[in-house]
Amino acid sequence: MPYDVLLVDDHKIMRDGIKAILGRVEEFRVVGEAETGTDAVQFVKSHKPDMVLMDIGLPGLNGVETTAEILRHHPECRVVILSMYDDEHSVVSAIRSGARGFILKRASDTDLVDALRIVARGGSYLSPQVSDRLLLRIQKGDLESKPATAALEILSPRELQVLRMVAEGKTSKEIAVMLDLREQTVRSYRKTMMKKLGVNNVAGLTQLALSTGLTQLPRGQQAIAE
Repeated sequence: MPYDVLLVDDHKIMRDGIKAILGRVEEFRVVGEAETGTDAVQFVKSHKPDMVLMDIGLPGLNGVETTAEILRHHPECRVVILSMYDDEHSVVSAIRSGARGFILKRASDTDLVDALRIVARGGSYLSPQVSDRLLLRIQKGDLESKPATAALEILSPRELQVLRMVAEGKTSKEIAVMLDLREQTVRSYRKTMMKKLGVNNVAGLTQLALSTGLTQLPRGQQAIAE
């Protein structure tokens, strides 16, 4: 039986190209498409595909966040991340979220299929350019472990923005005005960040922001909770 694959990319031309490639391979069957991370999570919850091939740079819920959410609902699913970039941050974030593969969009058709085959059979795959760069960094001792900073990698750019403002002592109302959001939306961001980061209150968010250097607020000053 072929492996059922969900394609997740906000560009239809990219999804169409991948469908054409996989359409020539008997091992894989594209059973769905999604333009956003939210849609991808809903599809996985309903259809339980074997694999997800996903762009890392999705609007809203990005590929890293979507991977973590998909695996929370369907741990057996195997996610392969597609990316335009081979920077360390993107690769490490994807792997920490649970992705089993990371392949660059400039890879060949053959490389893409090989990556999916390896991951489908229980292995892991990194594009050669990515693995070579990480290996070199490790050999030189440049790839250091930074657990606190790594924790923030699961947050979206907007969540990081809100977190910085929370740590600076701004109230939800003030943040809402500054970012042109509803106050309830800001409160929702705070709640989501606490859940993602495993903290229980605003003080915990502030401490994490300070420890990672996200904000330079003096440590004696604590964020104001409404």
